[in-house]
Amino acid sequence: MKKIIIAGTGSGVGKTTISIGIMKALIDRGKSVQAFKIGPDYIDPSFHEYVTGRSSRNLDSYMLDDEQVKYVYRQASKRADISIIEGVMGLYDGLGTDINKHSTSKMAKTLKAPVILVVDAKAMGSSVAAMVLGYKQLDKDVEIVGVIANNVRTKRHFDIVKTSIEKYCALEVLGYIPPLEDIRLESRQLGLVPSGETEYIERKIDILGKLLEDYVDIDRIIELSESEAVTSNFELSMFIEDPDVQDLARGKKMAVAYDEAFNFYYDSNLELLEDIGVELEFFSPIEDETLPEADLVYIGGGFPEVFAAQLEANKSMRESIYKAYEANKPIYAECGGLMYLGEYMIDLEGNKHQMVGAIKGYSQMEKRLKRVGYCQATAKEDNLIAYKGQQICGHEFHYSSFHSDLEAAFDIEKIVNDQVIDRWEGGYFTRNTLASYLHIHFYNNLSLVCYLLSRA
Repeated sequence: MKKIIIAGTGSGVGKTTISIGIMKALIDRGKSVQAFKIGPDYIDPSFHEYVTGRSSRNLDSYMLDDEQVKYVYRQASKRADISIIEGVMGLYDGLGTDINKHSTSKMAKTLKAPVILVVDAKAMGSSVAAMVLGYKQLDKDVEIVGVIANNVRTKRHFDIVKTSIEKYCALEVLGYIPPLEDIRLESRQLGLVPSGETEYIERKIDILGKLLEDYVDIDRIIELSESEAVTSNFELSMFIEDPDVQDLARGKKMAVAYDEAFNFYYDSNLELLEDIGVELEFFSPIEDETLPEADLVYIGGGFPEVFAAQLEANKSMRESIYKAYEANKPIYAECGGLMYLGEYMIDLEGNKHQMVGAIKGYSQMEKRLKRVGYCQATAKEDNLIAYKGQQICGHEFHYSSFHSDLEAAFDIEKIVNDQVIDRWEGGYFTRNTLASYLHIHFYNNLSLVCYLLSRA
């Protein structure tokens, strides 16, 4: 199975830009490309999907164990010619100081995938070789097979970088990318701006594909991507085919919020719901007048603050969701969904926007990041997805804070280097509605799917 990881020496060195360019170059050659993103990020995969026309999958070794990660990879890559796996942060960055905890390097070993290292060569000559050598030697079980240099201004500059790396590191330099200020993919909060909001995205991606074809040895990348097949001991079939699970799902319809404001979902979660027999009906809190007829409602994350005025203006939808809340219809919301279900939202300019009002409280946007990282949540009482005392692993990333006098639904801990470094309470469960900042993956919490369906 052809697969390659595009890793970086750190965040901001051009992993996403180069990954997208490689994907586009391969697509233009007629290849079927399956994209993956290591870690929990929702935004980079939206760019991947735009380029490849296929759902990009997250490979997250915190929310999933190794066998589950390999299962996600195996299932998604079945009908692709090649898999391009974009790393997270720097190659060895993970949770804490253990380079084998949730890092790109650990994922490379789990999937037995070769790695191409992206380096930012701006203002560097032969010194770049020292950096590359360190990455090569830190963990020799990680198979670094080549280097791509970013921000290289001239052919002379590239010759120095290439010669130095090949001389001192014994690694191939597969090419370089000149500075790309005019087609830079814009950043926002969690990684990048969603592809649907980037101006002239198609033109930019076309240019990236041509640049990678011109400046990087795509043929060699294809050759280096040869690696052994991935097998997994994890199987969803037993869960999907369980008669009790099918009974819970039979005839159930779930309304899923999906538009410019709400689009942060793991596709594996939505597919799992469909596989067990739940019918998904997508709706837009911005455009649609009312909720579709459904037994449950799922409002994922996104950027509701960007579309706060439109969400406020759609009073009929807000009232429709509130009626569902009053009728005790199960409503599950993550992050942006929590903000939308509150009474109002305060933006960075101090403007107040009326929201649904199901959760008594309000969200307020902040200039600084309020919380980021993996966490363990313990249900304080039985709620929509968990029983009292049940632990759920998840991820939080938000610039907003939520203020409420309601009792919190979860006790939450952040654990780094096997020590609890932070504790807080979060999430709210009222009537049959659960909303929190937690993003979760269903594969690691299959019981919560059953728990959720049983409430409908």
